[in-house]
Amino acid sequence: TLIRLAQDLDGERNDRVRGDERARISAHLHDSVLQTLSLIQRHVDDPVRTAHLARQQERDLRNWLYGPAADNEQGVRLTLALEEAASAVEEAHGVRINVIGVGDVEDTSNTLAPLIAAAKEAMTNAAKHSEASEISVYSERTLDAIEVFVRDTGVGFEPGEIAEARRGVSESIVARMVRAGGSASVRTELGEGTEVELLLPIEAEDSP
Repeated sequence: TLIRLAQDLDGERNDRVRGDERARISAHLHDSVLQTLSLIQRHVDDPVRTAHLARQQERDLRNWLYGPAADNEQGVRLTLALEEAASAVEEAHGVRINVIGVGDVEDTSNTLAPLIAAAKEAMTNAAKHSEASEISVYSERTLDAIEVFVRDTGVGFEPGEIAEARRGVSESIVARMVRAGGSASVRTELGEGTEVELLLPIEAEDSP
C-alpha cells in the first residue's frame, strides 16, 4: 500500500510538472511564435522582411531554450552574444548572417567584450561593403584561445585602401583586438570575398 501510495504521489507530481511545462510553452508560443507568424503573413509579399522575421524568431527560440546571452551570475555566452550582434546587423542592413559556434564560453569579467565588438564591426563592414547576400560567422574555443571568423563571398577590396576608405577595419577591429591582447587579420581578394580572423588568447584556467 505504501509503495502504491508513493507511486500515485509521484504520478501526480509528474502530471503537475508536465502541466506547468505545457502551460509555459503555450504562453511563449502565444506571446512570441504566433505573433511572429502573423507578422510574416502580413508581409508575405516582402521576402526580405519575412526572412528577417523568421530568423529573428529562430534566435528568440534558441535564446529561450538555452538561456540569454547575458546573465548577471553566469556572464556573457559568446555564441549567443554573436547571435545578438548578427541580429542587430541584419536588422540594420537586411543581410542574412549565419552564426555557428563550437565550444562555447561564458565570460564573467567582460573580457570578451572587445572580441564581440570587433566581430560585430566585421559583420557590419561585410553587410555594408561586400554586396554579398549572406555572411557567415564561425567561432571556436580552442585550448588556449578563442577564434572568430567572419566571411563573405562578395566583391572584396584592395588591402591598400583600408587606411583611407575603411577605417573601421584598422581602428574598430585590428586596433581593438590588439588592445585586448589579441590579434586580427584580414584576407581579401577582388571578386572572391573577404575573411576577418579574430583571435583572443585565454588563460589556462579558463580552458576546457
